[in-house]
Amino acid sequence: MTVMETTAEATGTGADTCAGPPERERRPDGRDNYTISEVVAFTGLSAHTLRWYERIGLMPHIDRSHTGQRRYSNRDLDWLGLVGKLRLTGMPVADMVRYAEMVRAGDHTYMERYELLEETRRDVKARIAELQDTLAVLDRKISFYGDAGRALASERS
Repeated sequence: MTVMETTAEATGTGADTCAGPPERERRPDGRDNYTISEVVAFTGLSAHTLRWYERIGLMPHIDRSHTGQRRYSNRDLDWLGLVGKLRLTGMPVADMVRYAEMVRAGDHTYMERYELLEETRRDVKARIAELQDTLAVLDRKISFYGDAGRALASERS
């Protein structure tokens, strides 16, 4: 990830940050160095999941302390925030890894990233439409049972 990618989207300059706007309010002011246990607390992800993300290439290289402990940055936390959003879209892990690889490859992959995210967006919109239809069915059923329950209650009175 380039510095341009990291800052431009958050500042509204139009270039890709890949991580979305930073969520600084969840982090201690002035810090940019976190242990894996702190990242677990910030993200709700398990340490096992964080290590797995790193192992499969979903996370960029994570710095290490002189004793070998992982040291995550605010940028890493921002990236994890994006990964969490991508997971919520239902994007397959393989596609998330491919996206991460494109980010690391540089600016020449913008169109490929665009296409992947557009495809994901179409899938999300289709799922939203399905859920809205499902919600309408549930609303009708709830209304029916509510009306039927009230009718039975008034008959018994």
